[in-house]
Amino acid sequence: MSTLDPVAVFRTEAAECLEAIEAGLLDLTHQLDNKDLVDAVFRGLHTLKGSGAMFGFEALAAFTHHCETAFDRVRKGEVAATSELVAAVLAAQDHMRALVDQPDADHGDIGHKLLAQLQAAVGGTEAAPAAVSVPAAVRDAAAKKKKNSWRIRFSLPANSMANGTNPLGLLDELRDLGECTVRADTSAIPPLGALAPTELHISWDVTLTSEQDRSAIDDVFIFVLDDMELSVEEIDASAAATAAPVEEKAAPAPIAAASAAPVQPAAVPEFRPVEAVPAKREAPAAVSQAKAAENVRVPAERLDELMDRVGELVIAQSRLSQLASASADIALRSVSEEIERLSGELRDTMMVLRMVPVATLFSRFRRLVHDLARETGKVIELVTEGESTEVDKTVIERLADPLVHLVRNSIDHGLETPADRLASGKSEAGTVTLSARQAGGEVIISIKDDGRGINRERVRAKAESSGLIQPGQPLSDSELLQLIFAPGFSTAAAITNLSGRGVGMDVVKKTVEALRGAIDIASVPGQGSEVSLRIPLTLAIIDGLLVRVGSGRYVIPLSAVEECLELSLEEDLRSRGRSFISLRDSLVPFLRLRDLFRTGTKPDVHQKVVVISTGTERVGLVVDQIIGDHQTVIKSMSKLHNNVATFSGATILGDGSVALILDVGHLVAAGQQQEAQLRVAG
Repeated sequence: MSTLDPVAVFRTEAAECLEAIEAGLLDLTHQLDNKDLVDAVFRGLHTLKGSGAMFGFEALAAFTHHCETAFDRVRKGEVAATSELVAAVLAAQDHMRALVDQPDADHGDIGHKLLAQLQAAVGGTEAAPAAVSVPAAVRDAAAKKKKNSWRIRFSLPANSMANGTNPLGLLDELRDLGECTVRADTSAIPPLGALAPTELHISWDVTLTSEQDRSAIDDVFIFVLDDMELSVEEIDASAAATAAPVEEKAAPAPIAAASAAPVQPAAVPEFRPVEAVPAKREAPAAVSQAKAAENVRVPAERLDELMDRVGELVIAQSRLSQLASASADIALRSVSEEIERLSGELRDTMMVLRMVPVATLFSRFRRLVHDLARETGKVIELVTEGESTEVDKTVIERLADPLVHLVRNSIDHGLETPADRLASGKSEAGTVTLSARQAGGEVIISIKDDGRGINRERVRAKAESSGLIQPGQPLSDSELLQLIFAPGFSTAAAITNLSGRGVGMDVVKKTVEALRGAIDIASVPGQGSEVSLRIPLTLAIIDGLLVRVGSGRYVIPLSAVEECLELSLEEDLRSRGRSFISLRDSLVPFLRLRDLFRTGTKPDVHQKVVVISTGTERVGLVVDQIIGDHQTVIKSMSKLHNNVATFSGATILGDGSVALILDVGHLVAAGQQQEAQLRVAG
C-alpha cells in the first residue's frame, strides 16, 4: 500500500492556504479597515511561512516572511491597509504559488521586484522610527507594562519529524517573540535498543517573556496544533526570573516561592493559569480532530478509476438483467432485481461523490475581476448566485477557460467606462453577475452584465465584411447573435490585452459543445447582455431512453425527453413534405431518424414520436420502437467519428452490442433549421 508523499500533501495544503489568503485580500479590498480580515490574512501568511520552512521550502518561507511582516505592521497599527498594499501582496501571492510548484526553478529577479513594490506600498522602513520623539523613559515604562511572562510546555507526536515537522523551527519562532529559556525533557526517551531513530520522544518546557499576547504564541503552533500536546500558562513577571533557574526540578519551585512569602506576599502563587484557557484550548482541538476524522482527502484519479469500475458494473448488471428476463428461473430473476437495485444505489452514490459546487469555479473570478478593474480603470462589482449548485467535477474543470473568456468579454466589450455610465444615467460601478441553477438534467450557468449590450448593426456589418453571411441576408435575432461564436469574429475596434483577436468565443462554443451543451445569448441595447451555458450534470452515467430505428438501437438522454406520442401511418403520410405535428395547439417540427440515418427499411405500422427539448426549443424524433429506459454508461467516440455531430457518444448494451447516444442539441438545431426552411418556402 503506497504512502502519501509529505511534500505532495504540503503542496495541496499550501494551495488551499493561498486560496484563503487570496480570498481574504479580495475581501479586504472593499473593507480596508476590517481588523478581522487583516488578522486572517496575517495568520494565513504565517501558516504558509512556517509550514514551508518545515518542509524545506526555504525560498518560499523567506519570501513570505516579508509579506507577513508587512501585515504584522498593519495589524499593530504602524501602517494603514491600502489598496496598493493589497495589490502588492496579491502579486506576491502569485510568486508564492510559483515557489510552491517549482521551488528549484530560476525565477529571476521577480521576487526582488515584488518586494520593492511591497516596500513602497508600506511606506518604506523609514516611517517606523517616527515614534522616537516619545521620551525614552515613558517608552520604557510602557514597554514594561506590556510585557507578559508565559510558561509553555509542549510535545509533538512521535512521527512528527518523519512528516516534516522540525521542532527547532518552533523554538526559534518562540525566541523571536522575546526573552526565552528552554529546557528539554528527555525522560520519555526509551532505551537504546528500543529507540527508533525516526521517532521523537523529547518534550520542551519554555519560559517566555514577551510583549506579545497569547495569540502570538498560538500562531507559532498553528500548523501542528491538532496533533500535539500544548499547555500555556501565564506567570507573574516577578516570578518569571525565579522560574527559569529551578525548572530542572519542578517540586522546589513552590518552596522557593514560599520562603519569599514574608518579604513579598504577592509572589506566593508562582504560576497563575489564564482563566479557562486550558479548557478552551482543548475544545477546538477535539472539534478539529472530529472534523478531520469525518473528511478524507482522496486524489481525483482514484474517483475516476472508481467511476470506471461502477460503469463496468452497470454494464454487467444490464447483461444479467437481460439473461434473467429470458429465463424462467425465479431465483435468478430475484437476484437480478436485487443487483439492479444495489448497482443503481451505488451509481447514485458515486455520482454524488463526483459532484462539486460551482462555488469552487466562481471563486476564481474574484481575482480576475479585481485585476481587470485595475487594468481597465473601470469600477466593477462581481455578483455570484447559486454557488451551492453542484456539477460533475469534470465539467467544472473544462468550464474554467470558457468562463474566463466570457467574463473578460463582458468587462471589455460590455461594461462602459465610469464616465460613459454616468453620462447614460447609470451608476458608476458596472455589475457582472455569475449565476448557476439546475433545470432537469442540466445546469444553466449565466454570465450577465449591465453594460451597453450587443450592437447588432456592427455584428451584421462585420459578418458581411468577413463573408460569413451575404449582404442583406435575412437572419433571426438568435442567428445574428450566434455569429459572435464564428472563428475569428470580433467587433472590437482595436486589439487589447483582453480581447479583439477573435480567438476566444469560438473556443468557448467548441468546448461547450464537446460537453454536450449549448449556448444562448440575449442582449438588450443599453441594458446589457446575458450568455447562458446549458451543461449536462454529468458526463459519466446518465439515464437514457433506448429506441430502435430500423435495425439499429439508439439512446436519447432521458433528461431531454418531454413526452412520447404515437404517429399513425395515416398521419405520417399526411405530413409528408411538412414534417410538423400538432401538439396542444402548437406545431412541433419532427425529424424522421429512419431517413436521417438512411436505414433503407420500411417504417413500422405504429411509429412513435419522442419530443425532446433544449430550453424553449422543441423537436420530435420519429422512431420505430421505444424499448424502454436504460442506464447508460457514456463511452467517448473514436477519433474517426469525432466529426459526426449527430452522436455525442456510445454505450454498451446488455447483449454486448453498441448503441449510439444521440446529440440532442444538434438534433434540435437541425429540426429548427428545417422548420425555418419550410416557413421560408411557404
